[in-house]
Amino acid sequence: MYNYNEKPDLNITPLVDVMLVLLAILMVTAPVLEYEETINLPKGSHSKKIQDIKKIDLLITESKEIIINKNKYQFDTFADNFILFAKTLNRDTPIHIRADKNLKYDNVIYVLKSVKEAGFYKVSLITDG
Repeated sequence: MYNYNEKPDLNITPLVDVMLVLLAILMVTAPVLEYEETINLPKGSHSKKIQDIKKIDLLITESKEIIINKNKYQFDTFADNFILFAKTLNRDTPIHIRADKNLKYDNVIYVLKSVKEAGFYKVSLITDG
């Protein structure tokens, strides 16, 4: 007779065997499956050459001397001198400002403001990493 007080014993060995077989099949077939999507890439122009963009390097020394492309200017008269310097330049020319770390923040902002008031908006403050 059957004893109803006994707990049934679960045998999970066949389940584990089936799962291992399925895993082995998946591992073998997964690298073989490839999916290819065709895309249309834009074609570049072979006739147009890349334009070499000139930039203006502006250096502010610790003694408040401003050097623009190896020309020296005094700090007090910089705003007027820069407007005269930039009279013939394109306003899209990038300007890189590099300042000594011992300068006051107000001095760098004065130079930045003078450059922006002259019409240049591609201005970068360069730091040494």
